[in-house]
Amino acid sequence: MLSKCVVVARGPKPTGVLRSREVRIDRSAAEPYTTVQVLESLGDLSLRGERVLVQRYGETNVELEKALHAKGAEVIEIPTYRWAMPQDTKPLEALIAALDRGGVDAVVFTSASQAHNLFALAQRLGKDGSLAANLNRALVASIGPVCSSALRGHGVNIALEASPPKLGPLVAALDRALAS
Repeated sequence: MLSKCVVVARGPKPTGVLRSREVRIDRSAAEPYTTVQVLESLGDLSLRGERVLVQRYGETNVELEKALHAKGAEVIEIPTYRWAMPQDTKPLEALIAALDRGGVDAVVFTSASQAHNLFALAQRLGKDGSLAANLNRALVASIGPVCSSALRGHGVNIALEASPPKLGPLVAALDRALAS
């Protein structure tokens, strides 16, 4: 079935998975593997009247969906997993309290959903007004552009962002920042 489709891979992880299953990849997003690069890889394709399946990575990618609709595509999302608030929010509540006290030197975010969940919990606790300012007193590290964009959307300044957007480079950058 995929042999009749144009297959687009966003980054190294999906590329590796597709290759391990011998799926042909027609287009690949360039670094840093964001929606912008996915759309650039599709730039010359006419999608008018075409059905586009998008494997969702935890939450709807509104920017991608709007851009594909604008190109005339019918978009069908396939959610393979969903990021949700943890059942036990006590550790997050403790983080919010520690940030309130100025007792946190660095906070690391590895997904946009983490940022959204933290701010949703802060809102539930009536602490959303101070959360961004409290985070901005700490070193905020982000796994990559998508996560950084979500944080900026909440008014958080990013001190460092992994490049490439992977855990290893994030930890290395954090180590360098905290050592200096």
